[in-house]
Amino acid sequence: MASASKGISFVTYNGSPTRRIIKVNTQRDGLREGEVLIRITHSSLCGTDEHYLGKDMCLGHEGAGVIVELGPGIQHLKVDDNVAFGYQRSCCGTCSHCLQSLEIFCPSRRFYGFSEPDIGSMASHIPFQESFTYKIPPGISNGEASALMCGGATVFNVLDMFSVKPTDRVGVVGIGGLGHLAILFASKWGCEVVVFSSSEEKREDAMRFGATEFHVTKGVGEFKNIDPIDHLLVTTSQQIPWGLYLPIMASPGTIYPLTLSEQDLQIPYQAFLFNGIRIQASIVAPRVIYKRMLKFAAFHNIAPILQFYPLDEAGIEEAMADLRLGKTRYRGVLCAKH
Repeated sequence: MASASKGISFVTYNGSPTRRIIKVNTQRDGLREGEVLIRITHSSLCGTDEHYLGKDMCLGHEGAGVIVELGPGIQHLKVDDNVAFGYQRSCCGTCSHCLQSLEIFCPSRRFYGFSEPDIGSMASHIPFQESFTYKIPPGISNGEASALMCGGATVFNVLDMFSVKPTDRVGVVGIGGLGHLAILFASKWGCEVVVFSSSEEKREDAMRFGATEFHVTKGVGEFKNIDPIDHLLVTTSQQIPWGLYLPIMASPGTIYPLTLSEQDLQIPYQAFLFNGIRIQASIVAPRVIYKRMLKFAAFHNIAPILQFYPLDEAGIEEAMADLRLGKTRYRGVLCAKH
């Protein structure tokens, strides 16, 4: 077991005011109580990372790797375990939210981008709390696990936390890193999956992922002959024309905005009100749902479609440029050289 006084050093890849990737040598006094040291093998890329590219902080919040050292108080994990970690880093463990397995709403929660700017998944190593580190089940590679740590957990959380039934019709707006995972999970959940995309380009992929319907949205002023949607997962980076989708929502139905937008949410009020439509905020999953998500993915052989890049300055910049231009198919994953 590692001593808390033993220093550790590792490389991080940081954003900067010029939005260029900077390689930084980082030092810590040692592993803290309940921390493990993970040698990162893979870091998946998320649109959220783009929001922090201009800041001097280690980027990345969905990673996978191998435990190389244990800090004080470790109870369940061991050296050489393949593990993964996500957006949330810790919680108080004692508030009413934590006691209900809703630690994502803990007042003392620590998230990527809001705490510990010297650690992230775009790095050689990361010290991370054991209680927020997930052992990767057999049948899921480290690269696949990294891609599930944010995108997979975000869409699975909707299905699990909000009690989506196999008899429900689930709509997915957008087929990118998040959207393709939504199709994969919802189809294995047993649902009819209705996909909305701006063009025909991804129809074949959507059907292969498990979609039952595919509708092109570009130039469409009104949808016709679409049965009501019970749950609509919005996975696009931009807000959608809400007035186009409200008429095809079930009464009542639920809309889940799953990506960040700097714009205010503006909904046509009467269509929203008279049809009893709910808009449900949903962020990353609590730990119990992470564990169910990994088990579900392993059992149903759910594998994200990955596009690989080197985990270095040039690789990160190339991956982020591809993501920005919509060229990634479908989840960018950075691979360390070991």
